[in-house]
Amino acid sequence: MLRKRWQPLDKPTIGKAPEAYGYYELGDADGTLVGRGVGVLRDELKEALAYGDAEQVRWERATSLKHAERIAAEHDPA
Repeated sequence: MLRKRWQPLDKPTIGKAPEAYGYYELGDADGTLVGRGVGVLRDELKEALAYGDAEQVRWERATSLKHAERIAAEHDPA
């Protein structure tokens, strides 16, 4: 898991997300991990807000999709 502070999953936070590849984690109100993924951060978070039930988010920007996938592998909770 990322060692970053959770932010609310809302439109202002999504507006601050870069339009770049990255790895993200989604959390519930208590900060329990409920989802994770890679992709273009702003697009992914818009979709999570519209269709998911997460309340919080944190992310790490990547330089490419492959880089985002490496970050995800490093932070695999399994």
